[in-house]
Amino acid sequence: MLTQLSTVKSRLGISEFDVKDDAILTNAIKSVSVRFDKECNRTLARTAGLTQEFGADETEIAACCYPIKSVAKFELKTSEAEGWVEQTDVQFVVRRQCVISLQSSISRLRSPALARVTYTGGYLLPGSADAPSATRLPDDLEQAAVEQVAYWYYNRSRPGVIREWPKGGVYLQFADLDLLPSVRAVLGHYTRLGL
Repeated sequence: MLTQLSTVKSRLGISEFDVKDDAILTNAIKSVSVRFDKECNRTLARTAGLTQEFGADETEIAACCYPIKSVAKFELKTSEAEGWVEQTDVQFVVRRQCVISLQSSISRLRSPALARVTYTGGYLLPGSADAPSATRLPDDLEQAAVEQVAYWYYNRSRPGVIREWPKGGVYLQFADLDLLPSVRAVLGHYTRLGL
């Protein structure tokens, strides 16, 4: 999760001993975390041993989970019968902690082939145990998650309402806006673009 329950409760002014809404707040944090991954087109949380498939003729692999900390292995599959075969001596360089550039394509065959890379990447989330050389989740991303959960919590009984007529009559204006503009702006800085 991109933030901790205690951080959200502090932002909302809810006592740590008031556990009545802990379950819905935890679910909201999980939901916002998944939504941020989808909006950014990447996995933000640190993931070890992640495998990502790519075309065996490709030489530029845009990682779906970065910043990349280490690359463990490359594998090639030319048939289902043979399965995945580890490739040794693959020359590569990690650029800007998010792109794996190969010196040459893994497959030198003309037949169809699929390749995959196994690596560790992503941000160390709040509350996680320290890991050597891990990059912590940027503060602005955590704060965006906190603000989005707080916004949802305050408006959970009025989904989609952005304006009410204050006196007399009933006038409600509904928004097609599920992310706060400030949150969307922060996510724009962390969105994964294709090559």
